[in-house]
Amino acid sequence: MSSGDTTRFILDPGNESKPAIRRQLPRLPDLAGRSIGLLDISKARGDLFLDRLESRLRDHGANVLRFSKPTFTKPAPLDLRQQIAVECDAVLEALAD
Repeated sequence: MSSGDTTRFILDPGNESKPAIRRQLPRLPDLAGRSIGLLDISKARGDLFLDRLESRLRDHGANVLRFSKPTFTKPAPLDLRQQIAVECDAVLEALAD
């Protein structure tokens, strides 16, 4: 990519045999007053990363909501994904070991 190119590639940890085509949503103009979800996928030390991230987001005025998957070996349950979609303006996942 050239320095003027704005093309971005996002890696999706989902099923690689069927790549999903998704449109990129615009960035939030500001974090103040926004609800940001932090999804712990239940891997070791992911919560430590999210604790630090939560602190930084709160410093920028964000309302932080924490969520956890029951296990890292399966996708988040549908009801959890729906809850996050309804309650959050944006979501971040911890992928740590």
